[in-house]
This record gives sequence, C-alpha cells and structure tokens, in this order.
Amino acid sequence: MTLVGKKIGFGITGSHCTYSEVVPQIQKLVDEGADVYPVVTFTVKNTTTRFGEGEDWIRKIEEITGNKTVDSIVGAEPFGPKTQLDCMVIAPLTGNSMSKFANAQTDSPVLMAAKATLRNSRPVVLGISTNDALGLNGTNLMRLLSTKHIYFIPFGQDDPVKKPNSMVARMSALLDTVKTAITGKQLQPILVEKYRDLE
Repeated sequence: MTLVGKKIGFGITGSHCTYSEVVPQIQKLVDEGADVYPVVTFTVKNTTTRFGEGEDWIRKIEEITGNKTVDSIVGAEPFGPKTQLDCMVIAPLTGNSMSKFANAQTDSPVLMAAKATLRNSRPVVLGISTNDALGLNGTNLMRLLSTKHIYFIPFGQDDPVKKPNSMVARMSALLDTVKTAITGKQLQPILVEKYRDLE
C-alpha cells in the first residue's frame, strides 16, 4: 500500500506528554508521500506545559507537512464536501475528546474533521492516550471500537501498576494502521503490551 497522493488529516488533542511520540509519525506519513493536513483542538493551540508551548508544536508540524494548521471548526468543515480526505487520524486522542466523539459532540476542529470524514465513509484512525480507558471512559472506547469506519492504533496499558485504568496507543504502529485502515481493515493485534515500549 502506497500513500503517494493520499490526503491524510492529522488531528491532535491535548495529551501534551504524547506529542514527542506523535510528531515523528507525521514525518513518516509525509515521507511515504502523503499530503498531511494538521488539525488541532483549542487546547493544543493555546496551552503551554512542561512539554512545550502550543505554538512551537504547531510550527514544527507545519514545517513537516507544508500545510497550515486548521484550528477552527469553520476551517475543518470543508473536509466533508470539498477537500475530502482518504483518512483522518486523531493522535493523541484524549479521554475527553474520545467521550465527545463517541457521543456525537462536535465541539472542536479535530472532531469536526473526523465527523466530515465519516460523512464520506472514509476511515478515521484513533490513537488513544487516556487515564480512564478502563474506567468511566470504557463505554465510550467500546462504542468507538464497534463503529463502522473507525480504526485504532494498537493500544495497551502504559503503567498497569500505578495507573491501572490508563491506556495509550503504540504510536510507532500509526503508519501501518493508516495503511491497513485505508484498505478497510483493522491492524491486529489491537491490544498490545504498551508498557513494554517504555522499558
């Protein structure tokens, strides 16, 4: 599967500690020939944390993709009728955004881009990063797992001892997940021992 000429939306939500894992995956998509359109939530754009300033992350992503970041709901809506994507990625996907997506609450540019992609029956790939995937958000995770045209980057517990409800995607599998999702299949296995990535 080649990504040359494929239009890939790349949504980023507010799991700031995961950006350093995700940004290299955007580079891989570009290296494979994809035209990547970055989309961010308001939190990503406006928040400064110990992991860096939002504006710096956006600048870096724009340099990699060569495309201006979409940072408004109005800016994301055309991904439905006009600039139709071959695939939409959301990575990292926080528990907050996962809950909203599972319950059809489209209140951010990233979720609007995902909704627009589903409208066209195109795949949406999710890379979760949430402390409550096995807690209150478990029902939302299961709802999305069983939804047509939605695929997951393989995920697992990142710290099963200290944070037993937390699950994070193995971001290194993002490229393979996208390629597989475009063919209409879920990359397997979907459940992995994520915490071993940290050893």
